Order: sequence, then C-alpha cells, then structure tokens
Amino acid sequence: MPRAPPPRPSEDARLAAYKPGVDVARSRRRREDRLLAVRRSNRDAGLFKRRRDEPTPTPIPPARAATPSSQADDVPTTTTATSPPSSAPSSPPSSPPAESVPPTAADSELEGLSEMVEKVWSDDTTSQLEATIQFRRLLSDEKNPTVIKIIRADVLPRFSDFLSRHEHPQLQMEAAWVLTNIAASDYTLLVAECGAVPRLVELLESANANIRHQAIWALGNIAADVPTCREIVLDHGAVTPLLAQFREGMKVPVLRTATWALSNLCFGKLPAEVQVKPILDIISQLIHSVDEKILGDACWALCYICDGVSDGIQHVLDAGACPQLVNLLMHASANILLPVIMVLARISSGDDAQVQVLVENDILNYLAPLLARNYPKSIKKQACLIVSNISTGSKDNFQAVIDADVISPLIFLLKTSEKDIKEEAAWAISNAASGGSNDQIQYLVSRGCLEPLCNVLTYQDADLVYACLEGLQNILQAGAVGKQGQGSTVNPYAQFILECGGLDKLEDLQEVDNDAIYKLVMKLLEGYWDEEVSDDDPNLPTSNDSAETVETASEDAAQPTEPSASPNESE
Repeated sequence: MPRAPPPRPSEDARLAAYKPGVDVARSRRRREDRLLAVRRSNRDAGLFKRRRDEPTPTPIPPARAATPSSQADDVPTTTTATSPPSSAPSSPPSSPPAESVPPTAADSELEGLSEMVEKVWSDDTTSQLEATIQFRRLLSDEKNPTVIKIIRADVLPRFSDFLSRHEHPQLQMEAAWVLTNIAASDYTLLVAECGAVPRLVELLESANANIRHQAIWALGNIAADVPTCREIVLDHGAVTPLLAQFREGMKVPVLRTATWALSNLCFGKLPAEVQVKPILDIISQLIHSVDEKILGDACWALCYICDGVSDGIQHVLDAGACPQLVNLLMHASANILLPVIMVLARISSGDDAQVQVLVENDILNYLAPLLARNYPKSIKKQACLIVSNISTGSKDNFQAVIDADVISPLIFLLKTSEKDIKEEAAWAISNAASGGSNDQIQYLVSRGCLEPLCNVLTYQDADLVYACLEGLQNILQAGAVGKQGQGSTVNPYAQFILECGGLDKLEDLQEVDNDAIYKLVMKLLEGYWDEEVSDDDPNLPTSNDSAETVETASEDAAQPTEPSASPNESE
C-alpha cells in the first residue's frame, strides 16, 4: 500500500503560520508550574485547619476539620501535611478542672444560647469566663453544628476584645480557643476580619506558654484558609514572633503546632517584605527532626517557598537543605516521601546549576528504588519528573541517569503503568532521547524504549507528542549514523518503528491540527521512510529481504536486560 502522505489544502497558508519547535525544557518547566497552580487552587478549598479538642477528662470526642485530598493524590489522609498534631496543648494551670458533660449537654447548652450571649456581653468577668467556656465546649465538637448560630449571635467581636484582657489570662486563653475552633470552620474570614489577628499576634509574646500555644494554633487556622486570610496574618507581622517560638527545650506538641502554622504561612506568594532566610534557618533544622509530623510540615514549607518566593529554589539550596532532602528519600513513610520529592521536583525545574546540585548529591541513585517499587503513584510521578528534568540537561547528566540504572524502571512504567504515570515516564524518556549521544541512544533502544515511545504518539498532550517526536528524530539520526558505519542500507531503528506500528501512528499525526507537530512528522516521514512512499520505487527492498533485515536489526539494536524491557514485546 503506498505510503505517500495525502495532499493537504492551503499549504502556503500552513507554512506562513508555521511556528518554531517547542523548547522542551521550558515547556516541561511551565507544565510543572501549572501543576503547582492546580494544587494551590485545590488546597484553597479545604486547608490544614483543625479544632482544639476538649481536655482529656471530658468525654466529648475529639474532632478535626476536614483535610484536603488533592495534596497527596493516593497518599493516605494521615499524611503529615494534611493531618494536624495529635496532641492538643495542655490546659493552662489556672483552668478549673473540666466537668463531666453528659451526651445531651451540648443540646441543653445550645438551648441556653441567648443566656450565654448575655453573659459574654455582661460586665462581670466571672460571667464572661463562664459563658466563654460554654462556647468553647460547644465548638470543640465538630459534629455539633452550632458554629453558624454562634456567628449569628454576633459574639466574635467580644471574644476578640477578650484577647486583650491581659489581667485575666484564663479569659484570654478561652477566647483564643473559641476563635481557634471557629477559624477551623468555613467562617475563617469572619475571624480574620473581627480584629482578632493583631491581638493574636500580640499574644505570641505572652508570658503564659499555654496562651502562646493557643495563639499559634488560631493563627495557623486563619492562615490555612483563603489567600486573603493568610495575607491578613502576614500583614500584621506574625512571622517574626512565630519564629521566636522555636527555641531550645520546646515541647513536642508546641513544636508540631508551630511548624504546622509556619507551613501554612509559607503557602502561596510571600510578600517581598517577609525575610525568607530566617524562615529557612529554622526549617533547615526542622527537616532533621525524628517526629514525622514536624518533618512533614517542614518539608511542605520548603515546597511552598520554592514556588512562592522570588528565587525560592536558590534560597532553599543556599540554606543547605538539599543533602538532607535527598537522604529523606530513604524514609520509610510515604507521608514524608511525598513532600520531600515534591521539593526536589521543584528544584529540578530550576536552572542548570540548580539541577546540578541534585546530581552532585547523588539523587539519581535514590530515585531508582522509588520507580521500581510499589510506592503511591503521586511519588512515582514526581520521581519521573525529576529524571525528566535532569535528562533535559547535558549528556553528562543523561549518562548519570544511565549509570544509576533508572532507564529500565522508567521504560517498564511507560509500558505497564496507569496513563498519568505513563505520561510522566514518557516525558523522561523523550527528553533523554532528544539530547542523548549515539551510544546513549543505543542504550535506550536496547532497553526497549521504541515501541512504548511510539505509543505515546496517540496521546492528546501536544507538548508531550512533540517532545516524543523530537526523541524519535534523534533516535533515527543515531540509526542513520550507525547504518553508514556498518555499511548497511537499512536504518535499524526506522525499520523497527515500521515493524511495531509506529509508522502508522506517524502518518495519523499528519491530520493533527498542530503546525509544529505536522512539520516534524513530515520531516521524519520524508527523511527516513521515503522508500516506503511508493511501491514503484526501484530501491524498495523485496519483502523477503525486508523481513530478514528487520530480524537482524532488531536483534542487534535492541538487546533487553530483562523480558519486560524487550522492544519486540507488545505492551
């Protein structure tokens, strides 16, 4: 059957509108930026907010605000980044012992809401404290839908006022607790706008450790909401007094809460006036913690700084965080691996010098096990992305990828995994093939990359398809050089692409409405399969000769290291 490409209308117009080829590295990095933007928008829908539970003697069950699932794909929701510290701050020493509350106490107290409101607005401190404790008890149970009724009672400004009653620390504590739990609901913005934020920031310098802890908790919930709330907290200068909380001998529950709150403040674009170095000085110590909750939140904070600060990647590298982050790739918990590998993926999207820091810290030898073993797909996708960005650099970097034995698990994922992982693996293999030397290309082909790479040509992602075409172009060029060196008349790689059905996929791409893809496809078809376009071509080999040549080329050019990597094996 003739393989001449069908005539295309308005060829002059097509050529006039022709755009230069896609810069693969820039396109890849833009793609990572879009992914992080999606994560930001998803995260704004339900962030790391949490309620403070009743003290232990009280039988009210602990409750926490919902945590987002978008942050970790298929990682369990017990992820450090999305799960608050399990230990609530202890009650202040001056607090009266908690009373035993029967199961119907919440309902009975709710019926007396008007009386509670009257007490809150009274001039009697004892009545104010009593009513505030009652409000706190109601709000400590997430299943008790009283928040909206409390909001409508218009008591938030009163609780905000109580934060300034320094002569009554217990009242300050209870008011901060109430505001903390309201901020864990869907009404966070009301807390941020009722005047509580500057008073909570002031409480970070309180002499009472329990009040400081509660203020951290409340500010963390407020910062975890929409960007407007976080900006309010930042505008009132919360970062500096929050960093002052990290001190030697700090109790683990307080350290967990402070790290979590700091992570929430780092999310999004930080204002130019916020100094990043002091934050990174603290976080670079926290990533050495043995506590998974602290460790996970600290790593998320690094991820946010990479994305939300001008030159954030360089700031993280200058803080000396890279060696420890690479070491954490051996951590046993997937809940830690996800934020760690996301930070490293963000670094890999930086410039060549920043990527080189990852290579020099031996990251590739840590990635091979992550690709080969049964880790969540979110982790595997980020590992593929890192390999892709490293491979986009110099031939020396690509050789480092080969030496780390990363190619075989990548090709296995490209053949057998779910579509979204296949796409990430395809980016890595395509970028590697686009810039590899002839010997490196031969290694790629020997591991069985051609057939699964041809299958990528059917994907809908135009950038990925174009990158794949560039990889195939480099592979075919290497095959042409090898053909000349061996005195052969057949390009073994072109012949195998024909045999595995890749040529049909290339021909189908002629109809894709993308000028760059069409132009490159035509270049490949005319440059490597010109003898296939006409059955009358006198130079076209006979069917017997062709079959013999294909068999020989396949054996010489594609020797697999394992059965699953064979280029002659169908996916």
